[in-house]
Amino acid sequence: MELTSITGLKGEVSIPGDKSISHRSVMFASLANGMTEIHNFLSGADCLATIDCFRKMGIKIEEHQNRILVHGKGLHGLTAPSETLQVKNSGTTTRLLSGILAGQPFSTSLSGDESLNSRPMKRIIEPLTQMGAHISSLHGNGCAPLVIEPGKLHGIHYTSPVASAQVKSCILLAGLYADGETSVTEPILSRNHTELMLKEFGADIRTVHQLAGSEATSVIQPCPELHGQKITVPGDISSAAYFIAAGLLVPDSEILVKNVGINPTRAGLLKVCEDMGGNITLLNERTEAGEKMADILVRSSQLHGISIHGDIIPTLIDEIPIIAVMAACAEGTTIIRDAQELRVKETDRIETITDNLIAMGCSVLPTEDGMVIKGGEPLKGATIHTLLDHRIAMAFSIAALVADGRTKILDSHCIDVSYPGFYDAFEHLL
Repeated sequence: MELTSITGLKGEVSIPGDKSISHRSVMFASLANGMTEIHNFLSGADCLATIDCFRKMGIKIEEHQNRILVHGKGLHGLTAPSETLQVKNSGTTTRLLSGILAGQPFSTSLSGDESLNSRPMKRIIEPLTQMGAHISSLHGNGCAPLVIEPGKLHGIHYTSPVASAQVKSCILLAGLYADGETSVTEPILSRNHTELMLKEFGADIRTVHQLAGSEATSVIQPCPELHGQKITVPGDISSAAYFIAAGLLVPDSEILVKNVGINPTRAGLLKVCEDMGGNITLLNERTEAGEKMADILVRSSQLHGISIHGDIIPTLIDEIPIIAVMAACAEGTTIIRDAQELRVKETDRIETITDNLIAMGCSVLPTEDGMVIKGGEPLKGATIHTLLDHRIAMAFSIAALVADGRTKILDSHCIDVSYPGFYDAFEHLL
């Protein structure tokens, strides 16, 4: 994909369904009794991998134009797959599904693409093993492929060294099959879609907060059954982030981004935009099935650098690539710290962001847990090496819209992982 600078983005855009919530809706629906109807499901490659895995375990899932129908068979209704479950590039599928499979009476193998099979899985292997699961890394390197064999699960209290919704969710899902209470304490509350949705399905689950900004504990009891639901997946704020950034950065722009999930454990991007001087207004705020939603009105703004660190990082970890682009266009210096989790995403995002910003003429210094970005100098067109990371491809597509000259986004097809039709959506704003 080749892009050049533009002005005057105008209009409305509706964002595809939240990737995290779409994954969970299919997983929990498969474990529920009866049919679940899912609207605004994200039909990206990652979420389709989740559907494929559950189909291979005997779940009937119908895909229609505007909805997904999942015919759940209950917590104990999955059947042994006849082959290795392929999770492709989806870390969410791998980690959450591992928690579910730990409670099944059959053996399963999970594997993904080269990138997925290099991502750390010890963070789930260790707590699941403490619960009595038999889970191992096939190559002994703490990564997928994973082999999961039947084991009797016990309730545990696990103190997670990182605030990770995938780790927490994996343990809580295994807790559905344990013989007693299971709880997970995090240093900071990570995104809580699992807790909210499981409660809607009928699970006995709660979160105990300590002091503001400190640790939080999620607690789940063994569950006799879940019940089918009707779910509307809110628009993914991680996908909305690129249109929000475009509205702020592209001169003479005004964009209404509709039906966006603004769950407080995910909405750190909005605070960062406001702190940087962004003109953002929330309209039509509401709550559906426990998830907060709103329409977001964005207008062109002059941004300035800020410091981003601490408790807010888990609420915007997936948005840091686009935040880095915003920082490059802002006046002054932006410092990002406490984001070492970026090192183990689809790519080492600290390195990938840094390399591509430098290629566009930005002064940026990578650190072990973030970066220091000196903004204000005009970006120039460059060849962007995405390394097949969808968020890098989308973030630097926005950078291209305000850069001098022509920008080439290599392997831009990787965007289909989370946002099929991304470029088409921009066409309607021109």
